[in-house]
Formats: sequence, C-alpha cells, structure tokens
Amino acid sequence: MISPVRSELTVSDNVPFGHPSAGSSGGYRFYALTLERPEWKDWRPGQFIMMRPAGAADSPQWARPFSICRVTSQGLVLFFRVAAPAWERFARLKSGDKVVVWGPLGTSFDVRPDTPTLLLARGIGIAPFAGYADKHPDPASLFLLFGHTYPSSNYPTDAMASRMELENLRDHTPEELEYFHTVMREKMITYRQRGGICLACGPISFLYRVWKDAVELGLPTQLSLEQRMACGTGVCLGCVTVTSQHWADPAHAGLPVQTCTSGPVFWASDIDLDARIPGGKG
Repeated sequence: MISPVRSELTVSDNVPFGHPSAGSSGGYRFYALTLERPEWKDWRPGQFIMMRPAGAADSPQWARPFSICRVTSQGLVLFFRVAAPAWERFARLKSGDKVVVWGPLGTSFDVRPDTPTLLLARGIGIAPFAGYADKHPDPASLFLLFGHTYPSSNYPTDAMASRMELENLRDHTPEELEYFHTVMREKMITYRQRGGICLACGPISFLYRVWKDAVELGLPTQLSLEQRMACGTGVCLGCVTVTSQHWADPAHAGLPVQTCTSGPVFWASDIDLDARIPGGKG
C-alpha cells in the first residue's frame, strides 16, 4: 500500500492544448499542468491526487480530483479539461504558483508483462494511459483505442503514439460514435481470443458500454470511474457504485461503495452498473 503524502508544490508550466474557444480561461478547454516532482516513494497508473491552489484564502473545498497522467524526473504531469467553472482556477495557474497536493490515492490498473493489453479511452479518459505506458515493462504489448469529440489537437496523442500503438477516432456525430463502439467491440473480441486484458477510462456512458461488452464477452476488464468523483474523500456520496456478487468481501456484495475510497479502478466483474443505487435516481 502506498501511503498518501500532503505536499505544497510549485507549478512549472501550464500548457493549453488545441485551439481557443468560448467558455474557458483564455479560450482553451484542455491543459497539461506540470508541477515539481513530489517526494513520493512510488505511484501506480490509475491513481489520482486531490489538489487545490495554495493560500490562506483557499478552503479545502476548492480541492478537486486529478487523474495522474505521468510522473517524470522533472515533475508531476496532470492533463485536465475545463468542464465547469470550478476548474477555471486551475486553468489560470502559472509558473511559480503554489498548489496543495494530497496523494497518490486510490486503486490502480493492473500492469501485466507479456499480456496483450487493450486500452480504451474517450475524451479526458486518455490521461492515465500516458503514465501507464511509462510504467509498463513492454509498451509494445499495448494498444490504445481513443475516441474523442473534440479535434485530436486537444489531446496528447502525438506524444503517446511514440510510446505505444494508438488509433484515434473522432466520435463527434452519432454515426461516428456508433462506428467507434463497433471498432471497440471488435477489438475486445480480439483481445479475448488472445487471452488479453482490457483497461478503460472515460465518461460513464462510455464505461457502461465497455462494462456491458466485457461482462458479455468474458474479457477481464478494469474500469476507472474517476470521472464520477467530486470531493475525493468519501464525504459527498456523489460517486457511489454498486458491487456485484463477485465482490471480494461477501458481506458487502451487492451493496453501494464509494468510488473515491474503494476505487477509482474496479474490475468489471466486481461491479454492477445496471444496479439501482439506493436513494438515487433510476
């Protein structure tokens, strides 16, 4: 178990991706934020941090969860999208600013040498797979299928394609999205036949589709539900999912668990995304 550490880190850089558009700081939606390297003993792909701008005026309520993109000898890299006003504060960070970081937190993706590994991502879900390729002893065994609504220039696909095989498909229209899902299922079938595993990260609608196919095909699959998280501490109860009868602890099988404290990475066979969450909608 990796013990989380509270650190105050300095921003090294905050690089916008893609082209300016209305509705976000500076007109950009996507950013690669680099912080000085934290004094962690280790971290695992799929884990996350909680981060907030430093300063006496900044309450912990400003903290937001960030999937760890990469940790290099130069620093900690986070790739994020400005999807709500609360994220504007992070888009405005500049070199020399200070942030408070708590991490690394959560469960992680399996890294299996000599096992064909299919990576599936949509949108900002691409972030943890940069670090996954860095950590994997055989990146040649990895294949990333990436679907994206915005143009590919908004994402770090060029850098990632230099480290593993990558296919990116635009899914802006219903027809493009359906084609992406068709290709995704075909890849999952192929990796099931090859005795491989599948790892997925992205919006919950996408992960639901992956989960359904994984359970039906019997493909060992891990899902990162990190986009469900809000407070990251288990207090808000906004990221609850329901375990399946395969959950490791029989006493909690079929019951709700919080993504931030029990995840964010789960085996598809261990959760039931069709289950109704008690007290929730649906």
